[in-house]
Amino acid sequence: MLLSACIEWIFKNEHDDVCDRVRAARKAGLGAVEFHQWRNKPLDDLERVLGETGLHLTSFIVEPRCLLVDLNAQAATLAAVGESVAVAKRLNVPAVVLASGPILPNVPRSAHHHAMVQNLRAAAPLAEDAGVTVILEPLNTRVDHPGLYLDSTVEGLDIIEEVDRPGVKLLYDMYHSTAMGESPEEVLGDRIHLVGHVQVADSPGRREPGSGNIDWPQYMRILKAKGYAGAIGLEYRPTGDSLESIRLTYKSLGLRDGADPRWP
Repeated sequence: MLLSACIEWIFKNEHDDVCDRVRAARKAGLGAVEFHQWRNKPLDDLERVLGETGLHLTSFIVEPRCLLVDLNAQAATLAAVGESVAVAKRLNVPAVVLASGPILPNVPRSAHHHAMVQNLRAAAPLAEDAGVTVILEPLNTRVDHPGLYLDSTVEGLDIIEEVDRPGVKLLYDMYHSTAMGESPEEVLGDRIHLVGHVQVADSPGRREPGSGNIDWPQYMRILKAKGYAGAIGLEYRPTGDSLESIRLTYKSLGLRDGADPRWP
């Protein structure tokens, strides 16, 4: 199982420089990293340090943020996806992340849904031509993102099915899903093939697995039983020392030190 550390938060307390966070992830035995924004990152330095360490960069967010729920914003969405996909191709990143955007006033939910399908369908060729996947992320509206439109894994998967393009998949974030009261067994159903990436953080608190109430071995068993074989993104804020949080994460996910060849 390949674990991918979100260096937006992990190793941030120990290292101001994002490239040093990549090096720290390598020393911790991880095989991949990911982050949020790319426009504020030193891309030349990142390209060099990724080559030096041999780490993969799993994903980053499309910038500027897009209004997928608004058909009138399609030109801006395509421009943002195009720029972000070009950077992803340069850094050999397999996926870029999109969220829905906020609920529009006086617009029915059906129109939001329709706009997302159309905008993603229009963006798909930009990603596919570059060998990149756009991954749509539902976010929780109960704790972190009030006012956002897409907070349902089931509706997110419905949208992916309607778009029906190989370059568009779902980012299933177990923290956001749990915050919305969802069960992974139920909401994923038989549609794990539509999931392009999985992220984890414990609940409550959005800290490392093992710090909250989620039954992580059970969640991992569900993913394995459904056939998920991709990376697991560690998108959490460490409670304390980043390396210790990663060790706790390994144990909480039901993994042993040394079970992964990247783990020292």
